[in-house]
Amino acid sequence: MNILFCGDSHAEDGVLIATLSLLKNYQKPLHLYVLTMTAKNDTKTFSPFSMQAIKVINQQLKEVNDKSSIELIDITDLYQKNPPLANQNTRFTPYALIRLYADEIPNLPDRILYLDDDIIVRKDITEFYNQDLTNVEFVGVLDYYGRWFYHDEFKAFDYVNSGVLLLNMAEIKKTHLFEKVRHLIKKREMLLPDQAAINKLATEKRIAPRKYNEQHRLQNDTVIQHFTTSFRFFPYFHTVTIKPWQVEKVHKDLNIYEYDDILNKYLALKPKLKG
Repeated sequence: MNILFCGDSHAEDGVLIATLSLLKNYQKPLHLYVLTMTAKNDTKTFSPFSMQAIKVINQQLKEVNDKSSIELIDITDLYQKNPPLANQNTRFTPYALIRLYADEIPNLPDRILYLDDDIIVRKDITEFYNQDLTNVEFVGVLDYYGRWFYHDEFKAFDYVNSGVLLLNMAEIKKTHLFEKVRHLIKKREMLLPDQAAINKLATEKRIAPRKYNEQHRLQNDTVIQHFTTSFRFFPYFHTVTIKPWQVEKVHKDLNIYEYDDILNKYLALKPKLKG
């Protein structure tokens, strides 16, 4: 099974947690690819995902299956040659966009599951991963909030959340989807540039059941839980953003304890991420 992560040094905790959750539910060989880069925008300089974190994650992979692997891929040159000029200084870091360069990385496999670093895999994802991808660019789940406000086809709901995407890289290269997306985000500033552009330009996407990217509240059938920003209306309207590595808040504010075996292991390994 091939998994794609992207991010800077701040993604290391999340990728470790996501990997531990994958290993709990899948003991066959896992092949992880982590895209990173050295970057800066008008206000901040970012540090790439570290080799030390890769070593820690690799050790966990090998303990479960010696055939598993992880590869760190630096795409600084790719990004700098064709930067998303109109969206480099949004509230999202440049790393939210680097998955859109995946078609230019020759050693990535044709079938690969992209995961944001704020997800926890709760059940076996084999069925989702192995589905037929003939004439499909990617498979994703409707965005919990965005589905009500955005759509790019004639369907009532077709706006996909980009945090969990089963990618058919061969088809994406054939249709030039990511190439078109990069061109768009270079020229036009967008509210959610990666997600909006993918939805706008995709012609062969498939929508999967909510259980494969649960963005709101944990359900009995949830397979992948995505810790996105949510809205609360009591005692007043406000947003709530709690990530898996904020363990106390996961307990206190979300009242979620079922991942404690994963999170306790993460807390024990966390000091090793920085060496």
